[in-house]
Amino acid sequence: MTNICSSNSTVSLDSNDLQANFPIKEATIKDLHTAFHQNKLTSKELVQFYLYQIEKLNPVLRAVLEVNPDALEQAEEADKRRAKAKESGSVESLRLDGIPILVKDNIATKDRMNTTAGSFALLGSVVPRDAGVVEKLRQAGAIILGKASLSEWAHFRSFGAPSGWCARGGQGQNIPYLNLQNPYHLSANPSGSSSGSAIAVAANLVAVTLGTETNGSILNPSRTNSVVGIKPTLGLTSRGGVIPITPTQDTVGPICRTVADATYVLDSIVGYDPYDSEATTNASRYIPPDGYVQFLKLDGLEGKRLGIVRKPFFDHIEWSSKQATTFKQHFHTLREKGAILVDNLEIPNIDAIMSSNNERMVMEFEFKLALNSYLEQLVKTPVRSLAEVIEFNNKNAQEEMIEEYGQQIFLSAEATNGIGPEEKRLLATLEEWSRDGFEKVMVENKLDAIITPNSSLSTVLAIGGYPGISVPAGYGDNGVPFGICFGGLKGTEPKLIEISYAFEQATKIRKPPSL
Repeated sequence: MTNICSSNSTVSLDSNDLQANFPIKEATIKDLHTAFHQNKLTSKELVQFYLYQIEKLNPVLRAVLEVNPDALEQAEEADKRRAKAKESGSVESLRLDGIPILVKDNIATKDRMNTTAGSFALLGSVVPRDAGVVEKLRQAGAIILGKASLSEWAHFRSFGAPSGWCARGGQGQNIPYLNLQNPYHLSANPSGSSSGSAIAVAANLVAVTLGTETNGSILNPSRTNSVVGIKPTLGLTSRGGVIPITPTQDTVGPICRTVADATYVLDSIVGYDPYDSEATTNASRYIPPDGYVQFLKLDGLEGKRLGIVRKPFFDHIEWSSKQATTFKQHFHTLREKGAILVDNLEIPNIDAIMSSNNERMVMEFEFKLALNSYLEQLVKTPVRSLAEVIEFNNKNAQEEMIEEYGQQIFLSAEATNGIGPEEKRLLATLEEWSRDGFEKVMVENKLDAIITPNSSLSTVLAIGGYPGISVPAGYGDNGVPFGICFGGLKGTEPKLIEISYAFEQATKIRKPPSL
């Protein structure tokens, strides 16, 4: 393993040398494959470029926890596969073949890298196998470039820790309080918990990443870093081998610079996994026979019914602000491209959903059960239960910043006692709120999606296991990005991709940060 925060290794080639034949920055997956086939770029050169970018920018951005020491070897193997295919007359290749990808550090990789959720408690632990999504990435020919940083324990240890902070992230400079930086404005909140995944893509440390979401952890950092994030329907992608929070809400999805790239990745990681069999079996019925790429349509907004729930999702926007003006323009664009906007809708139980502690209570008792199960399955680990993680943190309070940030959520979760009648009632309440709220509004108004600013719909999508896509929508006066989110019913990824792609192509908002 190569720990980026403390590594003194250097990359011999300058980024300008690597971009002499082909401009790698902001290149899409399609662009990269075109360069491969035109002999303007190799996978090895691409990995070298990203390693250079990480070495140059990561000391400030802190988006990458470690790089894969085998990444260059994997790249060379991809180049050999491509050369052999050309010799045999085959020009077709898997969309991710030879493409480097960073995965969030709560997603297991059975290699020489760690899987720690950003905590020292799991440093040196050994996973039994690749996570289900990582196995699918390898089957698609992707190169696992490294581990993206994150809010520690996916922001589920305490209420006090800032987004983007994890104990391991400050290790290299021996300043553990440092957290990740937003590449558009270094003092702005990068959001989390998939902070590193979004920052790395935005800053061209890589073209493709994976994040995880329980409530907002893909959608939120995607909007604050001007990238595209897809939160899939629950079970569409496997959670097997992912350090859990709650099986009721956890999901894994792509974070990329374009809707097309995110769709290519989604196509590669969906499907059944025996290590998450119930959820992936249930969701497999939603996967279209010919995949999701077919829904990348320029006319994807034509005839789509899009709902606008003003309260509470647009309440926080001051309607004289730049963000408000931008959204008015976007509503005009959506109509111009054929969408039907159904305005001033209300979700009947939205106040209860947004203010109740029910979701938090469910997450706490499920977390204890799920984390204990994950830790018990590790081949080697310093800790085997949530109780032991809490004890580790207390013994290593300085490194884990327990005095500063605490571990209140861990302590509350440890105090739970499994799933009894009260816990079942809480779960049933969340299901009822989803059925009688979001689903009712969607069905009664014959909507294809609901539009919200930023990630304000995330709690509604989270408790029901619904999908959402965040797309860049603009930049505030201080240059900090904001996004637009399209959320839909379970299994409606095809519609959401059509809508998101058509909006993205009509507006072309994203611009790289000025680093």
